[in-house]
Order: sequence, then C-alpha cells, then structure tokens
Amino acid sequence: MVVSKRTYEDCRQQRLEENKRRMEELNLDKLSKSLKASTHHKPSTVAVKPRGTRQPVDLSLVRRSSRFANKPPPNYKDVPLEPLERPRRTYQRRDLLNRVYASDEVRQYAIHGAEVLQSDLDSEYPSFVKPMLQSHVTGGFWLGLPVQFCKTHLPHHDETIALVDEDENESLTRYLAVKTGLSGGWRGFAIDHQLVDGDTLVFQLIKPTTFKVYIIRAYESENNRSNEEDDEELDASHLNRRSKRIRASTR
Repeated sequence: MVVSKRTYEDCRQQRLEENKRRMEELNLDKLSKSLKASTHHKPSTVAVKPRGTRQPVDLSLVRRSSRFANKPPPNYKDVPLEPLERPRRTYQRRDLLNRVYASDEVRQYAIHGAEVLQSDLDSEYPSFVKPMLQSHVTGGFWLGLPVQFCKTHLPHHDETIALVDEDENESLTRYLAVKTGLSGGWRGFAIDHQLVDGDTLVFQLIKPTTFKVYIIRAYESENNRSNEEDDEELDASHLNRRSKRIRASTR
C-alpha cells in the first residue's frame, strides 16, 4: 500500500511539471497576467455626436434636369392648406327680444284651417297637422314630428327629406330618425317662408322622402276680419277656395 501511494504522488508531481512546461512554451502565464491587468483599466469612451448636429443639405446643389434648371428650387416645408369654400346660405339674425306670441284665438283659427285643408287631401298619401311654436321658427329651429307617423311612414335611419311648398319650391332638410325631427335645412325653410308662432302646417308625404307642405297663416284671419263683418262666413269661404285649389292641383 505504501509503494502504490508513492507511485501516485510521483506521477502527480511529474504531470504538474509537464503542464507547467507546456504553459511556459505557450506563454499562457504572461497572457493571463496581461488580461488581469487590462481588466483594471477604465473603459475607453467613444465620442458620440449629439443628435441634430448634422449639417443641412443644400437641395439647390443637386443636379437637376435641364427642364427645371431655370426654375426656383422646390419648397418642401409644410404649408397649411386653405379650407375649401363651401357655399352657404346666410340669413339675417332674428331679433329674439321682439318675439310675437300668437293668441289662443289666432292659433285655433290656423289649426282649424289646417284640419279642413287636410280633410280635402288625397287619403292615399299620409299627412299630419303641425302647429308652429317659437322654438320651431326662432332660436333653435328644431321641428319635432309625430313619433307614430315617423315610425310608420319614414325611414328608420337618418335621411335627407325634401319639403315642397305650394309653389313647387323644394327645400332639403336633414331628418334625424332617433329624434324623429327635422334639423339641418329646416331653419332655411322657416325663414324663407316667413313662418311665425301660431302658423300651422300640413305635411303630406307624397314620396318616401318628400313632403308636400301647406301653410295656414295664423294672422290671415285678422287681415280678413278688418274688411268683412261676418268672420265665420269669411273663414269658411276662404278655406273652401283654397281647398278647391289644392284638390285641382293634385289631380
């Protein structure tokens, strides 16, 4: 056992000496020392140019075609676009402080006249009567339509609806299906036809998106009464003449 142990120690010592000799031949010892020394040095800093310091390029020096040589260099700067001009109708602003509210008597006259006129219209085309209020003809200019009529006869989505008066003049309005009313375009129709509080309109749906509109003026009765003694006979005769004229025009 003692002999084998000595033999192992001798072999181990011999191998260490051989490895040391090989390292000296390959200069591994010096190489490892140089690597350890380099790790203690501070890393070298690389100079980085700050962003945005690049010199601008002169586009005028770029070679150009002979067709464009005598023309000024192009300008690539952002230039805001001019807004497109859209024709828009302008209306004189109404004096809201001088509103005139119709009396109950005047209002009932116009409603009665509209109902008489509606009864003479062709029943093939659905219709309804709409008295005018201040909110319809001044300020907001919003016209709400009967909900049940809209659900039954009008589109279930926003649509452009035409209003045609008795002189066949057409005005385009914007119908809002959720709110069941006329928005854009109604203001122009109300001002063009000088609608006031107390007037009553008859809307007759002659096409899926077209209304024939008849206007009963609230103050026609006052003008007529100043020249006639019997108001009821005058109102009846006036409405009958108009109804006959409307029936003749729709045939």
